[in-house]
Amino acid sequence: MNKLLLLCFRRLFLICFCLLAVLSISGLADPDKIAGNTPFAGFNKPAQGITLDWKIHDVGKIRQVVTNIGGINAYTGHYAPLFNYPYLFNSEYVPTGSTVKEEHIFESGLRIGALVGGDTLMSITNWNNQHQFYEFWPTAAEYDSIWEVLQGDTVDIPYWPGYVGISDQDFICRYSDYNLTNISLHTPLYVDVIQTSHAWANFPLDKVIVYQYYIVPTRFDLNQAYISYMLQGNVGDFQSGGFATDDDDVAGYIPAHNMGIIEDLPGGTDGTALSQIAMKVFPPDGYSGTLYWTFNWYDHHHNTPMRDQLAYDQQMVKHTIMQNQVVGGQSIFCISFGPFNLAVGDTLHFRVAEIIEEGIDEIMNAAETLDRLVAQGFKLPKAPPQPPLRAEIRSHEISLDWRPQPGANPEDYTDPNRSDGIEKPFEGYRVYKSTQGITGPWTLLAEYDLINDIGFNTGIPPDYHINDTGLLDYVDYFYSITAYSRADTVLPWPSLESSINNNAIQVTPGPDPRPKVGEVSVVPNPYRGDINYNAFDPSWEKNPPGRQWMEQDRRILFINLPEECEIKIYTLAGDLVDTIAHSNPVAGFEGWNLTSSIGQAVSSGIYLFTVKDHRNGEVQVGKFVILK
Repeated sequence: MNKLLLLCFRRLFLICFCLLAVLSISGLADPDKIAGNTPFAGFNKPAQGITLDWKIHDVGKIRQVVTNIGGINAYTGHYAPLFNYPYLFNSEYVPTGSTVKEEHIFESGLRIGALVGGDTLMSITNWNNQHQFYEFWPTAAEYDSIWEVLQGDTVDIPYWPGYVGISDQDFICRYSDYNLTNISLHTPLYVDVIQTSHAWANFPLDKVIVYQYYIVPTRFDLNQAYISYMLQGNVGDFQSGGFATDDDDVAGYIPAHNMGIIEDLPGGTDGTALSQIAMKVFPPDGYSGTLYWTFNWYDHHHNTPMRDQLAYDQQMVKHTIMQNQVVGGQSIFCISFGPFNLAVGDTLHFRVAEIIEEGIDEIMNAAETLDRLVAQGFKLPKAPPQPPLRAEIRSHEISLDWRPQPGANPEDYTDPNRSDGIEKPFEGYRVYKSTQGITGPWTLLAEYDLINDIGFNTGIPPDYHINDTGLLDYVDYFYSITAYSRADTVLPWPSLESSINNNAIQVTPGPDPRPKVGEVSVVPNPYRGDINYNAFDPSWEKNPPGRQWMEQDRRILFINLPEECEIKIYTLAGDLVDTIAHSNPVAGFEGWNLTSSIGQAVSSGIYLFTVKDHRNGEVQVGKFVILK
């Protein structure tokens, strides 16, 4: 009897667990609707609405997620249910010559502490274990999402009219610690934070992201204010080690650059990471007082002080530098600096640079380059604008065209930030191809440069055109065309190239649509579940970057379709499984992910299909087999 009760209890628990999982995946368990004794208690009745947003820096060699609640992580920890972030990595980097994607960040963000009246208060952008909540949020305004601005472009943001982009990819957002006022155990400082982040496509800044923070008190003067930047590392092969990638990390500090570093120790479940992550904190602009710096590290997040007074005393005002961490474990550091006395309306502006490199020497080189970058006010030579890329598909062939358009000619661009006096520094074009994804890895297909005293002197094709032949029909290929400049030998500064990823396109070769139905067929037929179609190169099935293959990534194709038609899929019993509308004047094929119209994965069996030609009403009937 007891065993029967135990079995029933286990089954009930499993049913409840699965129900919660389904609700979470479907979005029904939205965190702003959860109440009671949960990690998001208090979020169910916000004082105002909020506009949550995330974007990914991807123009350089780091894929870094940025959120508009102040964190640079959206997948791990407590952020995950907030953003429905679909990828695995927060801070992804692929070392030179490797295919392993290395993760670097579990959680990161700001902490602001100050004396207000007789109280010691603190507001933080990352998860607060004291009251299990976040403290900084955007407003409900549509413009409090994340803005994206390219270098040299001018955008009127409501809280920043006339903003001018300074990197190849700028993100701008705003958040405050008083937009939600019913957070238990939290007394706001009432500060606004405007955050900008900047990424570059080219060496020597392609492994760097710079964050700028503008902190403005809005209600109270802040006395003896300190700023902390916290990083909880997660360095290693996340796809192999999962969250255990943070179990053998160590933290260190380089005082000359106010820079904390986290690296992975050899071995462990995540292997041995080739890269390290560093956070370099720059002193505030225009500050003439004495700054005191504190560096603390912790080997587990439970050991970090969270109560305002305790965190202020232990993390901010100690003015000591801990010895580097030697024994691997979780690795969390805080770099703190201050004090400041900020009146209402004052702005405290400072920068934090994220560096991911392969070796301490390279990190130091990047830190010194960043010092020059800041000293020059970010006024550095810029890459040419993106060429206007167009593609035509044919059977077994892709035709690429990048003929300049009026107002979008990379060959005419000028760069006032150069030191060599060259009026038009354009040098050439590069054509790239990938069989794996929209972010590469890329293979150089062709390079064309001006006939002058540098480079290959191949000349620019008069028709700005290249054909890629011998391709497989019905599989995806990826192409990009970039423009690059001459090196500035006076500054000195290397040749700069427009972003490969920003100009990438996905194309699928295949025959033109048929004039009518009658030749429609299914490939592959049979579809076999024991074949890893994802491992093909180019792959037949693929998943989005940073996400593992899932059931909904399965793929069959209906080929030889007319331009306008409707496909219906049935079981042998005649039950309708799904309906697919096809309308494409250039591609005579359409995909299906083996999922029914209500989102259920179909089972093994024989299936029937009909294709109705909308132009003449003719119908073709066929069948295919699925073996899982």
